[in-house]
Amino acid sequence: MSTLTKSNIKYKKGRLSKAVLLKLYEQLLKPRMIEEKMLILLRQGKISKWFSGIGQEAISVGTTAALKNSELLFPMHRNLGVFTTRGIPLHRLFCQWQGKASGFTKGRDRSFHFGTMEYNTVGMISHLGPQLSLASGAALANKLNEAKEIAVAFTGEGGTSEGEFHEALNTAAVWQLPVIFIIENNGYGLSTPTSEQYRCENLADRGLGYGMRSMTIDGNNILEVYQTISKLADELRENPEPILLECQTFRMRGHEEASGTKYVPKELMEEWAEKDPLSNYEAFLLEHKILSPEKIESLRASYKAEIEDGLKQAAAEDAIASTLESEVADVYAPSEQAVVSPDGPSTEKRLVDAVSDGLRQAMERHDNLVLMGQDIADYGGVFKITDGFVEAFGKDRVRNTPLCESAIIGIGIGLGLKGYKSMVEMQFADFVTCGFNQIVNNAAKLHYRWGQNVDMVIRMPTGGGVGAGPFHSQSNEAWFTHTPGLKIVYPSNPVDAKGLLLASIADPNPVMFFEHKALYRSLSAAVPDAYYTTEIGKAALARTGEQLSIITYGMGVHWALKAVEELDIDADVLDLRTLLPLDYDAIANTVKKTGKAIILHEDSLYGGLGGELSAYISEHLFEHLDGPVMRCGGLDTPIPFAQNLEKIYLPIDRFKTKIKALLSY
Repeated sequence: MSTLTKSNIKYKKGRLSKAVLLKLYEQLLKPRMIEEKMLILLRQGKISKWFSGIGQEAISVGTTAALKNSELLFPMHRNLGVFTTRGIPLHRLFCQWQGKASGFTKGRDRSFHFGTMEYNTVGMISHLGPQLSLASGAALANKLNEAKEIAVAFTGEGGTSEGEFHEALNTAAVWQLPVIFIIENNGYGLSTPTSEQYRCENLADRGLGYGMRSMTIDGNNILEVYQTISKLADELRENPEPILLECQTFRMRGHEEASGTKYVPKELMEEWAEKDPLSNYEAFLLEHKILSPEKIESLRASYKAEIEDGLKQAAAEDAIASTLESEVADVYAPSEQAVVSPDGPSTEKRLVDAVSDGLRQAMERHDNLVLMGQDIADYGGVFKITDGFVEAFGKDRVRNTPLCESAIIGIGIGLGLKGYKSMVEMQFADFVTCGFNQIVNNAAKLHYRWGQNVDMVIRMPTGGGVGAGPFHSQSNEAWFTHTPGLKIVYPSNPVDAKGLLLASIADPNPVMFFEHKALYRSLSAAVPDAYYTTEIGKAALARTGEQLSIITYGMGVHWALKAVEELDIDADVLDLRTLLPLDYDAIANTVKKTGKAIILHEDSLYGGLGGELSAYISEHLFEHLDGPVMRCGGLDTPIPFAQNLEKIYLPIDRFKTKIKALLSY
């Protein structure tokens, strides 16, 4: 029973029915009772960690109760009320927290770091902020298909200091997306008080800077939360726009239980204890004869039994088990490449034209494909690859973006949650650093963690030889080959560029697609006019020979062919084409054939792909070697601007010296 005789929170029930008022109480009580049980289990060592939401449940419950079950929610680790209000079975939640198979991540991620499209809920990753962009992507999908639905994302006041907060809100405002961004302002980011997080009086004031509506409400008042979200959701479904909603609340427990709360002044704790959302709402309902002590006792008994039953089911389940094969198999979403062979006439095309042709045919074939990038709409992109696409496909599907790579990649992930494909163009591959987190920690890991594929291609104009200096000429493919879950494609010629791009867009996994800028307009070939695909993960011999094997990709293929011709040697030139996953069979075949191998890449030598390939060949093909495995790459310096300096950086001349050394071994 409530410890209060009268509520300290002013509730206005308006036209809400008794049934709704009681249902909200039930939904508020349930996560509180689960939390209280979890704290006991934590002390008993039966769960490993707990991030408590005690004291701020009204935000999760009121928001979720106000939405359609079909509308996507993006909660964080204090939003247990989202999961319980969505009706997720308790035994599955308990299994998730204990790393068991009936959870949602097969033991691969903990606590609330999971999603379930069955319940239209997408949990966070540990890096604060990315879920805001995913929500914007889901909202964009709703707007494109005229679904009259919204998306809602939660963040804390600490998370508003992240760059992703700015990027997501700015893009949502520019594109007028139907999304509500909820700030749970609970006083502390771990131990850092709000006075050390921001200078504005209210975080909602930031909405003015983005040109969006914003407001601050009492996050402990469940009726105010429910009524506010209900009203805003109705408005946004009819007239899409983003909303910034600050909910003032307080975290009554530590950041996680090991942190404690000693840094919080005692009087502040006491003040917020008087504003507890559950006890105050309970007192209000009792006062208005909507709730009775008997009903409270009955509900508590029912929930206690449900919790104990769920825990019993979870305890009865064996510890998680898996196999090497199963773990590796879940890195990528299953896909069978239905290779479409080239058919019909061909036309001489430059590499840049082949990429454009492939992208156009992908847009025609996949009506759920959305292109996003800086200046790609009316201007056609800095390399003019999407020139004329707006006229052909419209601005909904060919979208200029603000300068916020991270948010746009996150929006691409969010689009995928709603069944869309996306292509995100990095204006230059160098700029991908601004979106690194979304790629390596979100897109790459989503399927392995909880089975959700990310249907996105990120195009990466890359490479040197064009005198563009350290920030427009980097070869950064090796950053991503170390990240399981991504596919890395790097064509060397126009025919492969078109076929591999079309295969990448058809693939349901995240693909990093590298295009060498210096090859865009310097290289032509007869490219089939019709739609076709080239198999991802298969290398190709650009030249055959007997003396040695040159293993390379991208511009390296052309350097290798030229060097072989100039030195008049007989060599295999293996064009990898796909860097992840690698074609180990093709590598083995050429090394076994020639007995000598040299690996060439434009990227700086140390930590480049050559080291990995050299190690593989030495470990698995040692008995076939007649000489050391050699590597040749760019200098271990940033790539310089001046042409004479860039020539020193690039491995062209050093490569010829290496070939001579290997041949004479």
